[in-house]
Amino acid sequence: MRQRLHWLSLHGFVRAMAAMGARGGDLQARLIADPTVAADPVPFYAELRAQGPLIKGRVNYLAVDHALAHELLRSDDFRVLMLGSNLPRPIGWLERRTRDEVLHPLRAPSLLAVEPPEHTRYRKTVSAVFTSRAVAALRDRVEQTAVGLLDQLAEQAATSGGVVDIVDRYCSQLPVAIISDILGVPERDRGRVLEFGELAAPSLDIGLPWQQYRSVQEGLAGFNVWLVEHLGQLRRNPGDNLMSLMIQAGESGSPETHLDESELLAIAGLVLAAGFETTVNLLGNGIRMLLDAPENLDTLRQRPELWPNAVEEILRLEPPVQLTARLARTDVEMAGMQIKAGELVVVYLGAANRDPSVFPEPDHFDIERPNAGRHLAFSGGRHFCLGAALARAEGEVGLRAFFERFPDARAAGTGNRRDTRVLRGWSTLPVALGPAHSMVRVDR
Repeated sequence: MRQRLHWLSLHGFVRAMAAMGARGGDLQARLIADPTVAADPVPFYAELRAQGPLIKGRVNYLAVDHALAHELLRSDDFRVLMLGSNLPRPIGWLERRTRDEVLHPLRAPSLLAVEPPEHTRYRKTVSAVFTSRAVAALRDRVEQTAVGLLDQLAEQAATSGGVVDIVDRYCSQLPVAIISDILGVPERDRGRVLEFGELAAPSLDIGLPWQQYRSVQEGLAGFNVWLVEHLGQLRRNPGDNLMSLMIQAGESGSPETHLDESELLAIAGLVLAAGFETTVNLLGNGIRMLLDAPENLDTLRQRPELWPNAVEEILRLEPPVQLTARLARTDVEMAGMQIKAGELVVVYLGAANRDPSVFPEPDHFDIERPNAGRHLAFSGGRHFCLGAALARAEGEVGLRAFFERFPDARAAGTGNRRDTRVLRGWSTLPVALGPAHSMVRVDR
């Protein structure tokens, strides 16, 4: 009963209100209640943009303009959203009374839900491993992992006709191996981490149906139990990995790095999940986009120096994270509208990345686009994605290595999109690999 009441307060109420709003034409409600938007949001981007840079819904605002989104993400007049914090008072009271104690990515002390000074302290504990210099040192490991996975795919292609679910066999395996190395996760546990991640991925969405909510709670609870056990093992047997260093720093007593148990769990869990969830989407989106645009693959074979820019263009057109949100700290004017303290602005990253005032012919997949890197796929300001450099490296190495190994690969079915709105990617993507070519080391 307690769980059902929590779903009702956090998701059921929102689902009912969104369904009513969508029937009445509310554009923001359609983000939750319109299945056509989830299936293909691109026409919806244009529909929203025609209403102006900032749209007032029945409850919240929706920002679709690139310049406005850029400003919002960096403004001190706004803060990140905590799960349930903007619910109507009686519904919010019920949500707080019925929630469990399981860690959630949108609830403090998660990095996604806090602001300075806590955010500054948490970020310091993990930022060093994700600098450009540190990621450059990891690049050999990314290349080695990609080669090993592609060797396995080549063996399968030779014995089973060569059709594989590339998400399951490659796109998920590469980033989970890398982030697991960084965080000291043994190879035997990586399958469980992937399973927990898949179950918990919709936790960033609001308005979940009951059965999906139950799956999310199961995934979060399972991940929480596993993570407590993993941290305990690393305390007993520390290694040369970020998680062990975080434990040591957190227990050092220094005010700048001290973390209590809940803070350590929240940071470790978010870094681990975010370290592979979004990159799985980047790789899957990129493979499908390039298979659908063979002319771009031809150009990349002739000009491999374009691979980094191709990754930026993939991130622009199909950002793995579509939406984020900010709460107004005070009354503020944005785009000629008065936003009151406590009101929510949903920042539609996917729409901002196709703003024609910034990206001419915004729906065209142009791997030579000179300003592709101006996308907002990694958010911005103090909440800019910590793992952006690593995601870019994994995207570049992973995509280039795949298409060099399997230059004749082609789509072998429509595949299935993930049943999420904040995250956009493929849950399954069948690919006919074709003959495997010898592996060429990816140049730095």
